[in-house]
Amino acid sequence: MSIDARLAELGITLPQAAAPVAAYVSSVEANGLLHISGQISLAPDGLMTGRLGEDRELDYGVAAARICGLNLIAQMKAALGSLDRVERVVKLGAFIASAPSFTDQPKVANGASELMVEVFGEAGKHTRSAVGVPVLPLGAVVEIDAIVLVRAAD
Repeated sequence: MSIDARLAELGITLPQAAAPVAAYVSSVEANGLLHISGQISLAPDGLMTGRLGEDRELDYGVAAARICGLNLIAQMKAALGSLDRVERVVKLGAFIASAPSFTDQPKVANGASELMVEVFGEAGKHTRSAVGVPVLPLGAVVEIDAIVLVRAAD
């Protein structure tokens, strides 16, 4: 089954890949790896903001991480042309805006990690970092970057 068919089966519509907002590019493909710049929690109805353990709850963070995951997949498609070129999601780096007392960053990052497995199956299983930070760009609650192993273009 193609990844586009899998997305349709899951009822997932990808957002438009966001353009960079500063002096960087969205992705770079080098030596069979696609490096994707951090994607913030920009949902269709606006940016998900705040700090977990302060003004936002765990479920909000998990939903924000899933949005970041969708934005990462949209960047993969924009860079590769076809999601069928994704051989494996290698690593996600999750940054979670959180209060010093909040320690559930891994649970938040699961929002994106579980999405990768839903979409790519075994190839979606990856290594990961989940780090609490005091603030993210534009007040975003979550930002996630990725490294993806890709197949050569036909």
